[in-house]
Amino acid sequence: MSWLKRWRDGLARTRRVTLGRLAQILGATEITEETWEDLEAVLIQADVGVELTMDLLERLRARVRQEGITKAQDLYPLLRQELLRLLRKPPEIDFSLRPTVILVVGVNGSGKTTTIAKLGRWFQQQGRSVLFVAADTFRAAAIDQLKTWGERLGIPVIAGQPGGDPGAVVYDGLQAARKRGINIVLVDTAGRLHTRYNLMEELKKVRRVAGKVIPGAPHHVWLVLDATTGQNALQQARAFKDAVGVTGVILAKLDSSAKGGMVLAIQRTLRLPVLFVGLGEKPEDLAVFDPEAFVDGLLSQNGEG
Repeated sequence: MSWLKRWRDGLARTRRVTLGRLAQILGATEITEETWEDLEAVLIQADVGVELTMDLLERLRARVRQEGITKAQDLYPLLRQELLRLLRKPPEIDFSLRPTVILVVGVNGSGKTTTIAKLGRWFQQQGRSVLFVAADTFRAAAIDQLKTWGERLGIPVIAGQPGGDPGAVVYDGLQAARKRGINIVLVDTAGRLHTRYNLMEELKKVRRVAGKVIPGAPHHVWLVLDATTGQNALQQARAFKDAVGVTGVILAKLDSSAKGGMVLAIQRTLRLPVLFVGLGEKPEDLAVFDPEAFVDGLLSQNGEG
């Protein structure tokens, strides 16, 4: 129950600001055209996306006709089933290689460095050794932030000088990881503005350097998206996916967002799995994405589920 409570608490803002209106819309009344219009507005406001919302409503309308449903409150279980149909569980991730190198990318302010700290904590709890590589050399604050997290969590950090070559830092970090027998290397990269061609090219260079030190590296490229940015995040994700072959998404700040529908849009539009979500600010507030907990958190009424 505590696990489900974390999800309900983390999605409270989405419910309160947008999907909380479902209780009014799906009351003990007859289904009318106004019901569908209100439901459409709520889903779009929650950033499910226009195209996906239309598809969702079309399927719901078809089921209502087929099953002879007349009461709006009976749409709840149908909506739950249709939302779950759109979501998939994260794939099993192979961490058997030592070290497994994970490149973490995202724009400035997405919560990337904090998310890396949360990932470090998560891997520690699984009994794996972790190394941080501070390859965001453009911001001295980012290096200091990762070092501070490393000290708090007992995770070693390989860093260079501010303004230095991020590729060189990655080279040193992966060499150190091999010598120390580290399980997981988490590489923090600069918060690339996805519209800046030269910065994307440098990120590609970092990827190439990793592959020269450890064949096949990076083994995973995870994109951190800020859930509060809604549909704008999709444009970011497309750019990173094209540039560096993103393999999965971590949705940060989900607890601060009224736009929880982003999860659906990411999976539908980008065909990328949502691997983790941030449900708070503490190192422990990272959850493996769980479709059922997510949907039940979105649809829970008065926080009771």
